[in-house]
Amino acid sequence: MPDILEKLSILADDSKYDLACACGTSSRERRRRGLDGKWLYPVPLASGGYGIMLKTLISNLCSSDCRYCPLRHDGNIPRRCALTPDEVARAFLEYDRRHHLLGLFLSSAITGNPDRTMQMLVDTAEILRYRYRYRGYIHLKIIPGASPAAIYRALRLSTAVSLNIETPGKNHFAKLSRYKDYLRDIIAPLKLMAEATAPGAEYAKVKCTTQFIVGASDETDAEIIRYLDGIYNRLRFQRAYFSAYQSGLGNPSIPGEQSFTLTADDRLTREHRLYQADFLIRQYKFQPAEIPFAADGNLDLQQDPKEVWAARNPQFFPVRINSAEREQLLRVPGFGPVTVKRILQHRQHHRIRYISDLHLAGKLARKANPFLDFSG
Repeated sequence: MPDILEKLSILADDSKYDLACACGTSSRERRRRGLDGKWLYPVPLASGGYGIMLKTLISNLCSSDCRYCPLRHDGNIPRRCALTPDEVARAFLEYDRRHHLLGLFLSSAITGNPDRTMQMLVDTAEILRYRYRYRGYIHLKIIPGASPAAIYRALRLSTAVSLNIETPGKNHFAKLSRYKDYLRDIIAPLKLMAEATAPGAEYAKVKCTTQFIVGASDETDAEIIRYLDGIYNRLRFQRAYFSAYQSGLGNPSIPGEQSFTLTADDRLTREHRLYQADFLIRQYKFQPAEIPFAADGNLDLQQDPKEVWAARNPQFFPVRINSAEREQLLRVPGFGPVTVKRILQHRQHHRIRYISDLHLAGKLARKANPFLDFSG
């Protein structure tokens, strides 16, 4: 399938602009496993180690104007092409046979119109599910502006679905697209996905995720975090992802091309800080209002948000390591869920006298020690 492989190489490379899944890009892991295509992604597993996901676009022929995206209709993309649903299905099954894949992540540029594009994605899933009886993981992207009928078809066939929220609010969104309407094409489908996958609903087992494009507009981190509250507590989505906008990719008119305050490394650090803040909310039981911001509404690029919170709340410390509740221990810099679980198990049988009893890495131990009380 040489023609398919050539198109797959182009489309898989372009799929790097869409990150709303747990796909990794570890070059070391790729080499170790002898992965022979950009479309095969090492994915870190919760149980440890890696699995392999096939991730690609089905088309980069875009009719939309997302001004941050190189794939936009007037973007400078060297080669435009599309795969057929049957080509994607056959390529996926061939690689699944060779690599025992975790599953498929399939997205697309908006080709023609949203429902026409959804038809291509859903047809691929139907071929896999019904013709080849594939029962594994399929993540389909919901295209902005897709009709309810198209979304329900995708939910029926998918293990997970995602739709990019892109920005925190319509004012920022309006700076990035004139073709799409934020409330109609983004928020309405997100709400429909939430309702259809709510506990007790028909598609309750389908996981929903979304993604912010960070820095293409002039939003602050505080605005993004406020939207996370709605994503997790009202929509009840499983994850939000963040993709740092890198200058030079978009239309020169967007705020992300006119701001020179952040270097390329700073933009990636900002993305990392947002992931850390997101983790505090999802795993550490922080409330969005507790996330610490600087006066400009952004996270500190020099320190992780948990350390900043600890410095601003000295009254919370020291934490008594031998008697504190799980939620209190999770507030200690350097402690994560795994370490806290180890502490709770250890102190059922032994008193913790020194930080060395926890067998923490040196850097984490030094970070945590000033915030702990070993008495009691």
